[in-house]
Amino acid sequence: MSTTFHDDVSSNVLRRMKEGGFDFARVHPIEFYAIFPDEDRARMVARKFCGEWLNAQVSPRDDGAWHLQVSKVMYATHAGIGDFEHDLEELVVPLGGTLDGWGVTQELPAPSR
Repeated sequence: MSTTFHDDVSSNVLRRMKEGGFDFARVHPIEFYAIFPDEDRARMVARKFCGEWLNAQVSPRDDGAWHLQVSKVMYATHAGIGDFEHDLEELVVPLGGTLDGWGVTQELPAPSR
């Protein structure tokens, strides 16, 4: 997948987050996703992402492939997300995996009474 494609998708998502009132002033756990043909390769990458600001989970998919979810606590910036996706892609692709996007949970403001 091309870097330009990742940049375009990330730009659109970040723009929609801004329009929705996302709090860019604080750090958030941002989830990055990849898909692997087997569990062993997914776990090889997952082991590289365990620490105070990182967490990784591997789970089976219905189609027989394996899903990797890497959470990184960080600011939601275009550059930060792009850099992490690039680093993740360098680990994922040589093992036959593919990146499958990123996401973050947006907290909705409490309704006023």
